[in-house]
Amino acid sequence: YEAIKQQYRPEVPEYFNFARDVLDRWADMEKEGKKSKNPAFWWVDGAGGEVRWSFEELGVLSRKVANVLSDACSLQQGDRVTLILPRIPEWWLVNVACMRTGTVLIPGTRQLTAKDILHRLQKSKAKCIITDDTVASAVDSVGAECQSLKFKLLVSEGHREGWLNFKDLLKNAPSDHQCVTTKSQDPMAIYFTSGTSGSPKMVEHSHSSYGIGLTVSGRYRYWLDLTSSDTFWNTSDTGWAKSAWSSIFSSWIQGACVFVHEMPHFDPSVVFECLSRFPITVFCSPPTAYRMFVQHKLSSYTFKSLRHCVSAGEPINPDVMEEWKAQTGLDIHEGYGQTETVLICGNFKGMKIKPGSMGKPSPGYDVKIIDENSNILPPGKEGDIAIRVKPTRSLFLFTCYADDPEKTEATIRGDFYVTGDRGFMDEDGYFWFVGRADDVINSAGYRIGPFEVESALVEHPAVVESAVVSSPDPIRGEVVKAFVVLTPDYASHDPEKMMKELQDHVKKVTAPYKYPRKMEFVQQLPKTVSGKIRRNELRQKEWRK
Repeated sequence: YEAIKQQYRPEVPEYFNFARDVLDRWADMEKEGKKSKNPAFWWVDGAGGEVRWSFEELGVLSRKVANVLSDACSLQQGDRVTLILPRIPEWWLVNVACMRTGTVLIPGTRQLTAKDILHRLQKSKAKCIITDDTVASAVDSVGAECQSLKFKLLVSEGHREGWLNFKDLLKNAPSDHQCVTTKSQDPMAIYFTSGTSGSPKMVEHSHSSYGIGLTVSGRYRYWLDLTSSDTFWNTSDTGWAKSAWSSIFSSWIQGACVFVHEMPHFDPSVVFECLSRFPITVFCSPPTAYRMFVQHKLSSYTFKSLRHCVSAGEPINPDVMEEWKAQTGLDIHEGYGQTETVLICGNFKGMKIKPGSMGKPSPGYDVKIIDENSNILPPGKEGDIAIRVKPTRSLFLFTCYADDPEKTEATIRGDFYVTGDRGFMDEDGYFWFVGRADDVINSAGYRIGPFEVESALVEHPAVVESAVVSSPDPIRGEVVKAFVVLTPDYASHDPEKMMKELQDHVKKVTAPYKYPRKMEFVQQLPKTVSGKIRRNELRQKEWRK
């Protein structure tokens, strides 16, 4: 880790385009026989369908899509394109084609409602939308209210009135395309944040912020520890920035193979089968998924190629890490970042892992814990997790919240970009997550982070997952309330006895004042489209009572 910190000095040239400067260079190396035979992209649908592309094939097909955007849709550099597709190969082609044309990509998940789509199309002023049959009717129901929307592309075998058929256009498009010239700081993509609090903001990234900045994730011996011989499977939904992080930039910077399973619905048994059957060497999934995995008997599977596991999106509970290691022999390397950033902290390959810690700061950033007056706090003191941006702002941060200078400015306090997350650093320089700044509970003068209580609860065999929020109390001001999802084996137990058992368990595992004085058993927890628990929704419900 210390060596990585010293060595990591990526150069950001004035002009940069990921498609031309990275993907096309790998294609040239393939032609020259200087790269392993590993494909660039490997997609399966679970029903026998399979697609494999080399970097050269990815280049040919993405140039054809670039011509569809430039010719059939008359899109110009800087125009915005909304992309809502499941995990199908066309999603990757459109990502690369947008880079080639200099159009600004705006990904979204298929879980968006018509109202969400209307908000995004109106706010972004997107000129084009690319989606499938599942989402097309929702787009049509709001399309008349979107003045900027000029082109609708349908990825389907069928046709629909008012839509251009993507597959027909792709088939007939020429494969010659001259990549536009883009400056490193030109806008490349806009990601709507998953919004665990407030309505989603438009996070704008440049060609270099992800295209060069994510070297800090992908490199050999770094967080993902990738080489051009690796096959990397990241299970993220295509609507989340994590898909860009891991299923495009970090992997292809290293020339690794991006593995994809269409998997319309998340199914642990499908994951286990894939890890057993395919030569997947590196695997990434969110904590919610690992919590589901360890409920199964993993010893009946052999993950013969798997050598490295990572997790991101929200904190992973220490007991889940321990159970995964007990069953697979592999550590889970947790990473921490935001849609606005690249990797902020991580457990880098070869580093000692402290279960429950986010690891150490990424060498791309100067990360500190600060107080409300921007003073740097000593080890052990809880404060705001922040990245130094003055006198020099890292080029690997988001450019701005698009079209919203006030919200952009509000992220800066003194010399720092403030993440909105609370945490502390220990004596060894490891960072620990406490919670979103607005999730922290203040009960009778005690500050309690939800993650620590949730981790204590999930250690009990009855608990699948939980969400901890503040609840009003006439004496203490607020108290800890836990919403708990029980495993099937415990679902029929007496609720009063179950609550008492879990309260006693938390008192034993962590400081007694942190135990949940209130508890509610639920079938499921409210989550964002990217799978993060929406604690603010539960908290608002409590305070409205």
